[in-house]
Amino acid sequence: MPGLMRQLRGLGGCTTPIRLDGHRTDVHTTTGEVLHHLTAADLPAGNLLVRCNNRRATRCPSCAEIYRRDTYQLITAGLRGGKGTPEEVATHPRVFATFTAPSFGPVHNRPTRGRCRCGVTHGADAPELGTPLDPDRYDYETAVLWNAHASKIWARFSIYLRREVAKRAGLSQRAFRDHARVSFAKVAEYQRRGAIHFHAVIRLDGPDGGDTPPPAWATAELLTDAIRAASAAAEAPGPVIGARTLTFAFGTQLDIRPIRTADLDGGTELTERAVAAYIAKYATKGAETATGTLDRPIKFLAELGRTSIPEHAQRLIRTAWTLGARKDLEDLRLRAWAHMLGFRGHFSTKTRRYSTTLGALRQARTEWRRLQAAIARGDQAVPAEPADDDTTLVLAHWTFAGTGLGRAEEWLAASLTPDTTEGIEA
Repeated sequence: MPGLMRQLRGLGGCTTPIRLDGHRTDVHTTTGEVLHHLTAADLPAGNLLVRCNNRRATRCPSCAEIYRRDTYQLITAGLRGGKGTPEEVATHPRVFATFTAPSFGPVHNRPTRGRCRCGVTHGADAPELGTPLDPDRYDYETAVLWNAHASKIWARFSIYLRREVAKRAGLSQRAFRDHARVSFAKVAEYQRRGAIHFHAVIRLDGPDGGDTPPPAWATAELLTDAIRAASAAAEAPGPVIGARTLTFAFGTQLDIRPIRTADLDGGTELTERAVAAYIAKYATKGAETATGTLDRPIKFLAELGRTSIPEHAQRLIRTAWTLGARKDLEDLRLRAWAHMLGFRGHFSTKTRRYSTTLGALRQARTEWRRLQAAIARGDQAVPAEPADDDTTLVLAHWTFAGTGLGRAEEWLAASLTPDTTEGIEA
């Protein structure tokens, strides 16, 4: 029993771990000595249990929390330095921008002033918020297709943004590369109406990224002006629906605010910490959080009959399923992404030079856990640095054996409080 408790504790609270069969042997490359041998069948659970690493809070709160913390560290590193990013990035011009979708029809909302168009002042958690005032006139087809093309709109925007910055600096696009670089990190979020919008940290660097200072002409004001122009120009061509040839672009609501350092926290200015926390919060949320839709794919449309999701979300899913049957739209894979209301892009992306990567953060955590495990086993040759692992040859073979915990394992895992789990630290 203590051995099983230790194995479950190593999951750090993951409720849907991946079960693996196989073995692993660590061999010292110089002496040939077997440092450690592990066979899955000899483990208390009968399998090697590995965290699922699902980013969705509705699927695995523990793994989602690690993803949120990693995202926070990634965004923070690009704002104030650290994790291999120079601290000088804190002096570079940077803004926090929110890009929204256009209107597909009037919906119930909570305007800053006055009442909703329906004449009611809705509560903050009112279930009708985001649903159409007239569902029969709401443009569900365009809404789903806009989600499916949102990533393409962003790709066009990122191209136009570099052009607009270069234009305002009096440089050609080719010459711009020798003077400055645009770096960004963004996350996608669903509005209650089911439309995707993007939150992004956008920064102006020198030609080699955060390691080099931006030119004197690079200011937050210039960057803001270039973002507005690029956002208005970015378009993605769409299909022909009925008699309409669709073209997709961002909506007119565009919010851009400069980011200030923590010591300048005054008034309505955004601080680095606030921006990083805001973006990280939405990194673990999907369409199910905002709209009440599903958090996993469906194989048959009839599955909706066994769910209790809102009517608006159901109509979006049904529309995606219907459009997914069209041959000219098969590249959008709308049926595979119907539960995501058509959106099939990554929820968080960044440019290469913005900061560290999620992979690097995971690798650092893996090395730390390996070191702690070696210390717990009482190994004599414990590597002081990850680079010293080059002296160890790892021979491993693992095969998928299933997911989840047995009933007894679930009961034991539930008895582990947050204080008794490990491996949560980013």
